[in-house]
Amino acid sequence: MEKIKKITSDMNAQNLESDLARYVEKALELGASRAMVVQAGEVPVDERVTLKCQIPRCFGYGAGANCPPNTLKPAELREILKKYSKAVFFTKDIPSEVIVRKKETIKERVEAYQLAFKIVTEVESMAFYDGHYLAFGFAAGSCRHTFCGQQKDCQAMKGDKCRFSLISRPSMEAVGIDVYKMVALAGWEIYPIGSGAKPENVPKGTVAGIVVVQ
Repeated sequence: MEKIKKITSDMNAQNLESDLARYVEKALELGASRAMVVQAGEVPVDERVTLKCQIPRCFGYGAGANCPPNTLKPAELREILKKYSKAVFFTKDIPSEVIVRKKETIKERVEAYQLAFKIVTEVESMAFYDGHYLAFGFAAGSCRHTFCGQQKDCQAMKGDKCRFSLISRPSMEAVGIDVYKMVALAGWEIYPIGSGAKPENVPKGTVAGIVVVQ
């Protein structure tokens, strides 16, 4: 960890641009395939995204504290983003044979999602210690199944301490962020991958994360 910065009334706004560049570099260093700074006000948030968690019902819906309907609502996120200006957005390419839901590749698939959580957590932590103390981030996939897939339940749903309290968080989709649109707007490639997708028909898989900095 670098030297911890003193808190200022403007959250070290004078260092924001250089800090954002460092966070992009850090995301790439940790394993992201690409990363960029985005305007917080341009993050696409849409209730139809969380609707897709319900119709058809996702296996994670209601199963964990960080999945709908138990997390931040899209309307709430839109209001929060009005108080921020900049974010760091990244994606990680995943081989198509790993991203499709097959038992043979579950270990590699879980590791890919865990990496997204790690990148978000570490970049968010950097921002916090740089004085951007209200930074927060969203990862990819259900933390319930990414970290506690072998457990019978989500402890946080019972009011107990989360087993992975410092790294678990909602996915971008869980709070209504339209990841497909956001990736396309960035000029990057992303493909829809459902339960019936075949590896030979999918060029690649993609997981994404975002850290809203200040």
